[in-house]
Amino acid sequence: MAKPTVTQPWRAPTAAGPVGAVVHLPGSKSVTNRALVLGALATGPSTLAAPLLARDSALMVAGLRALGAHVSTAADDRWVVRPGPLHAAGHIDVGVAGTVMRFLPPVAGLAAGVATFDGDPLARRRPLGPLIQALRAIGVRVEGAPGGVLPLTVHGTGEVHGGEVVIDASASSQLVSGLLLAGPRFARGITVRHLGPPVPAAPHLRMTVAMLRSAGAGVDDATPDVWSVAPGRLSGRGWEIEPDLSSALPFFAAALVTGGEVVLPGWPRSSMQPVEQLRGLLRRMGADVRLGTGGLTVRGTGRVHGLDADLSGLSELAPVLAAVAALADSPSTLRGIGHIRGHETDRLAVLARALGAVGAHVTELADGLRIAPRPLRGGVVDTDRDHRMAHAAAVIGLAVPGVELSDVACTSKTLPDFPALWSAMVEDVR
Repeated sequence: MAKPTVTQPWRAPTAAGPVGAVVHLPGSKSVTNRALVLGALATGPSTLAAPLLARDSALMVAGLRALGAHVSTAADDRWVVRPGPLHAAGHIDVGVAGTVMRFLPPVAGLAAGVATFDGDPLARRRPLGPLIQALRAIGVRVEGAPGGVLPLTVHGTGEVHGGEVVIDASASSQLVSGLLLAGPRFARGITVRHLGPPVPAAPHLRMTVAMLRSAGAGVDDATPDVWSVAPGRLSGRGWEIEPDLSSALPFFAAALVTGGEVVLPGWPRSSMQPVEQLRGLLRRMGADVRLGTGGLTVRGTGRVHGLDADLSGLSELAPVLAAVAALADSPSTLRGIGHIRGHETDRLAVLARALGAVGAHVTELADGLRIAPRPLRGGVVDTDRDHRMAHAAAVIGLAVPGVELSDVACTSKTLPDFPALWSAMVEDVR
């Protein structure tokens, strides 16, 4: 019997002074995986320039291939998607990727055959119940595990009636996006009405709508909490994948906490990601943020301030912002993120535990965290195999010697080169 793999702790490098780096990052996971799905459902070929090369996108590619799409990834910087007759072919591994587990079951409903979905043990914590119920309401036969979680099986017939569904999407905006992306291929399209607490991560829903329209879909989102997609043809097209904002944030945080400067080249003037909201938050915490011809630049000013903010639309950024808050000169309250308890981990509990392991005073709230700065110390931070926890711990390590991550390999989910990029940035100031 093979011995289980033992992961060695990774010592986060400490910066001897202000960092100064130009960091080239891969494409956005959110844009990449939406473009892949739209390409698979289009009537002609699509290309993705500068797509994300990471586990989440590889799982999406594999899942779409299992459903009949032809995806060429031979060139790292240019993928080609050619739609084929949709047919389900056995098992689809979702890993722990929310986009894969929520975007592909509606596509599987359009495929002829049976598709089963399952993933890592952590994936079975992530809520799917509203999506399962919605698919059943529009005529898709779905078998799910008790509690509305993985594993699940979709019995596709090659067509989906569509129509109107009412769901509670307060656990994840992906529950809505998954239905909308496949909606143009449904016989009657799809209308999704949300009923419940506010839908989190609203910028990602706006991204879904914008990309659908760019592919030729008719989308009506004029009524709050109601999204309608008309039946019709999606056009194949070229997608320029912009850099990933969530992966960029740890590097921007490095500039802030060390009083240095980090430049992210290739940032578009008009972004589908919530860049303006992040710029505002970083400025409130003490950074100077500029978007120019050279890219998006963040400069630290030598001081880090606390933050009181509603992060309901920016929940992916919460772990790193919490780490910065632990190094601030005043208390912080991060609100509106109760739903991240259902992400890869219970992120509120894991964040409170991880920051507490290095001496931070963190109070866990029903919908967020309260962080009172005090002197920090080195120690081993349990990332709970969550890439965002690893990013947060690495930020702490810049200012606090002796911080070790229980697992840095989990960053391969969205940024496989993170350890090398991070170490190179810090080495430059030694």
